[in-house]
Amino acid sequence: MDYHNPVLLNETVDGLDIKPDGVYVDVTFGGGGHSREILSRLGENGRLYGFDQDPDAAQNVPDDSRFVLIPENFRFIKRFLRFHGHKKVDGILGDFGVSSHQFDVAERGFSTRFESDLDMRMNQKDDLSAYNVVNDYAEEDLRQVFWQYGELRNAPKLASAIVMARGSAPIKTSEQLKKVLAAFLPKHREHKILAQIYQAIRIEVNQEIEVLKEFLLQTEQLLEPGGRISLISYHSLEDRLVKRYIRNGLFEGEPEKDMYGNFDVPFKKVGRLIVPSKEEIKSNNRARSAKLRIAAKV
Repeated sequence: MDYHNPVLLNETVDGLDIKPDGVYVDVTFGGGGHSREILSRLGENGRLYGFDQDPDAAQNVPDDSRFVLIPENFRFIKRFLRFHGHKKVDGILGDFGVSSHQFDVAERGFSTRFESDLDMRMNQKDDLSAYNVVNDYAEEDLRQVFWQYGELRNAPKLASAIVMARGSAPIKTSEQLKKVLAAFLPKHREHKILAQIYQAIRIEVNQEIEVLKEFLLQTEQLLEPGGRISLISYHSLEDRLVKRYIRNGLFEGEPEKDMYGNFDVPFKKVGRLIVPSKEEIKSNNRARSAKLRIAAKV
């Protein structure tokens, strides 16, 4: 099953500063590219746990006794690592967003390239799908989704157009949705705006921002002192959360300072922001918007 090339492969795994006998977690297993690279650097006593809620990922599990796939959402990382006997780990890798495989399977509904039913669920067992968001959400809630997660200035008009159209008949497919919103898709910017609309719906369906926040808050509890997080984001909403959490230990506002102006944070930034080279972007288009941040537990 083709999952394409893992993004920033060596840079992300290098960021974990792997100890041969350490315990590591790849919370976005997907095609297993990052996991295989981690395993290649582990000794026989090392351990790697992978999380992926997409059943398709199970087909990529390496035949390696040091690896365990946990078929769950990584928002439950602490609970399931404890189940497997680990209260602390040495490093956590995350490559957020949608996998190339999910984009390329038309019926999953993630890509603007294909006609498909409105779905966009990373976990096919979840009840909430893109169909529900488009057809059941109140106009105010739709507006909020487009504004907050798609950063679309014309969110009120998009929401209004959808509510008006679905009053006649449900909007079931991606093509129907495009027709409803055609007036807001100028030819020279059609793909960019459509991608923002899809991103907004997908983030809502999969609760991606809430999941990321829950996950980040657990990393400081799970990591050994000096343990690393190595995290790739693909849009500003995710990257902003990761950046602020590493810098301040908070998602919003500033941390409380002592009388000398100092404050404690759980992580220390390691190196600078890393982005893909022109060569990597040329060979792997998915890498074009990737941003890698690395930090160590204080």
